[in-house]
This record gives sequence, structure tokens and C-alpha cells, in this order.
Amino acid sequence: MKAERILAEFNTIRKDLEEDKSDIEWLTLHHAFCFISYKMGDFQDYLDDQASRGAFKEFED
Repeated sequence: MKAERILAEFNTIRKDLEEDKSDIEWLTLHHAFCFISYKMGDFQDYLDDQASRGAFKEFED
């Protein structure tokens, strides 16, 4: 699983919400997206570890 693929989906979900800096849901998605984008290498390491544990087996089948 590639980090870019999950991040792109995350961005789609984030963009589905109207930007509202007073809405905790928007703030949560926005800042989580920004943080994960900033830490792409760490996120890819996490995904690689999870893939080795079979976390994406159903998705990849």
C-alpha cells in the first residue's frame, strides 16, 4: 500500500467538507492530513509494517 494512495483518499474526504475553521470535524481532517503529509516517510513505514501484518489483504484481493 502506498502512502500517496491513502493520502489522496484522505484529501478527497477532507475536501468533501466545506472549509469551516469552527467545525471540529473539518479541523480534525485538515490537521491530520497536513501532519501525515509532513511525515510521509514515517507514514509509509507504518503502512509497510501494517501490510506485512496483512492489514490490506482484503483491499488488495
